[in-house]
Amino acid sequence: MSYKKEKQPSNIVSEPMAAYLTVDTGVSFMNMLGGAKFNTDTVNDWDVLKLTRNGLPKRLLMRMAKKISLTLQELADIMHINERTLQRYEDDALVKTEYAEKAIELAMLYDRGEEVFGSIDKFKIWVRTPSVIFKGETPLSLLDTSVGFGMVLNELGRIEHGIFA
Repeated sequence: MSYKKEKQPSNIVSEPMAAYLTVDTGVSFMNMLGGAKFNTDTVNDWDVLKLTRNGLPKRLLMRMAKKISLTLQELADIMHINERTLQRYEDDALVKTEYAEKAIELAMLYDRGEEVFGSIDKFKIWVRTPSVIFKGETPLSLLDTSVGFGMVLNELGRIEHGIFA
């Protein structure tokens, strides 16, 4: 019997077996949207996908904007929709998928910010404060692109782990 360890090819992963589960997205971001369509304790990625594809009623967008202290113009800029067009939607009319997707991303971001800062009010102040990290821009001003969303989320991760610039 040999005690020499055999060299494994580099394309084989040697890790213990693990169960990989779909992580719950959580329900708090749904509260930002007024509990949109779900009364369950957990909301998973498939629920969010379905909600995005079906669209969101304008009244939920307005409720979220009020909750996170965004003006109609700021919300319209983030969603890439003309402010006047957004105003023309009836309260129960469903906004298009691409707008619903941005709104859900925004709700998730604010939920994450509340988690990191410990309160939504502290996050709302931070998101409107110009930062050296963002070259003097506010985090809110970056939210008109998915790259900007990613930058803000990355910075929230750094803050959460105590890594400041």
